[in-house]
Amino acid sequence: MKVIVSGRRDSITALYLAHRDHDVVAGLSFDYGSKHNHREIPMAQWHCQHLGIPHTTIPLGFMADHFTSHLLNSGGDIPDGHYEEESMKQTVVPFRNGIMLAIATGLAESRNAHGLVIAAHSGDHAIYPDCRESFMLAMADAMKHGTYPGIQLLRPFISTDKAGIASLGHSLGLDFSRTWSCYKGGPTHCGTCGTCTERREAFALANLPDPTTYTHLPPLPPKPAT
Repeated sequence: MKVIVSGRRDSITALYLAHRDHDVVAGLSFDYGSKHNHREIPMAQWHCQHLGIPHTTIPLGFMADHFTSHLLNSGGDIPDGHYEEESMKQTVVPFRNGIMLAIATGLAESRNAHGLVIAAHSGDHAIYPDCRESFMLAMADAMKHGTYPGIQLLRPFISTDKAGIASLGHSLGLDFSRTWSCYKGGPTHCGTCGTCTERREAFALANLPDPTTYTHLPPLPPKPAT
C-alpha cells in the first residue's frame, strides 16, 4: 500500500489509518510549486519517519510554470473566507489529483504495491472537481484496468466530514501540531484563509483542542448557503 501524503491534517490521518490497517510500503508527496509545499512536505516526512515508513517526494515544477491557480507560487493572492466560498475556486490546480494519481499508480506498480490511499473528503467536493466521488470512481476504474495487479484506489474519507477526520486522527494518537493546512505558507497559519477556516472549524465541531498557532483569530465565517 502507498499513501499520498501532503502533510495536511487529512492526509496525515489517512496515513495513520492505513498504517493501522495495512502494510504501508511508502508515503508519497508531490512538490508542485504551491505556496505551502515548503511548509507541509516536512510534516509528511516527519510522520513517515515517526511511523517507520519510507517517504518519497516527486518534483512537479512544470505545474507552477504552466498551470493557472492562485495556490501556485506563480499565481495571485490566496483568498480569505470560508473553505466553500466561490472565491476558493481560485485555488484549484487543474486536474491536480488526476496527474498525481497517475504518477502514484506507476510508482505503486513499480514497487509491488497493490493499492493507493488518498484523503479526499466530503468537504472537498464543493470546489474541487477532482476530489468528487464521480471522479474518484473513474480514476479507480482506470487504475484497476491499466495495471497488471489491478491497483485499487482507497478513499476512506470520501463520505466523511472534517470533524469526523479530526476525531479519527485524535483517536489514532496523531499530533496535529505537526500538520499543516494554511494555503498562504507563511511562518504560522494565517487563521483567515479557507483552509485555516476549515482547520479551525474541524477542531471546534469535533470538540477537540486546536494546537495550532494562528497569526489571526477572527470569528469563524458562516458556511455559504448551498
